[in-house]
Amino acid sequence: MDELVLRGMAKWPNVPAVYGWLSLDRRGHWLLKGDRVTNAGIIEFFGRNYSHDDQGRWFLQNGPQRVYVALDYTPHVYRVTSAAGAALKLASHNGATAEKIHAAYIDEAGQLLLDTDLGIGLVHDADLETLIPRFIARSSDATGEAALAATLDALQAGDAVALDLDLGTSRIPVKPIRASAVPERFGFLARPVQPAGEEECY
Repeated sequence: MDELVLRGMAKWPNVPAVYGWLSLDRRGHWLLKGDRVTNAGIIEFFGRNYSHDDQGRWFLQNGPQRVYVALDYTPHVYRVTSAAGAALKLASHNGATAEKIHAAYIDEAGQLLLDTDLGIGLVHDADLETLIPRFIARSSDATGEAALAATLDALQAGDAVALDLDLGTSRIPVKPIRASAVPERFGFLARPVQPAGEEECY
């Protein structure tokens, strides 16, 4: 977090939190009361000061004030930053680099989610095509689009399949997951709400 933010937190430790103002969409855009934030400096500030509490609520620490974020899906939206053929590298919408990719999932809508050292995140839809060559069928020689096409229906239906994602240095199995199960599975609250009795801030 920014030093100025940390000093503000220390100076004013009991500022009421804000709920329902800030959200994150499935393409990694910040929305303030429904309007997309486009100012580059503000976006960078949001990214640097984005974190979560022990209840799985993600927030922006805006000086001494905590602004809880409503998530359209996952706490991170990942972009591919590596070149074709190189080891797979990802960056979150907040600018942080994912150092390790632990698991891969495809939900019932065919969306790809990756669990990294930063946490669970949806892969930006603009990057899906670049990842297609990395899908490998374990039960045959099929790769890429053919491997994915042969198993996508089963994955979307929630069935286990013999499909891997090639990370460039290793492979990980691609597993099915239901979108509704993602928050509980990965320990976050998609829509934080103000606790009863807590002071309201507008």
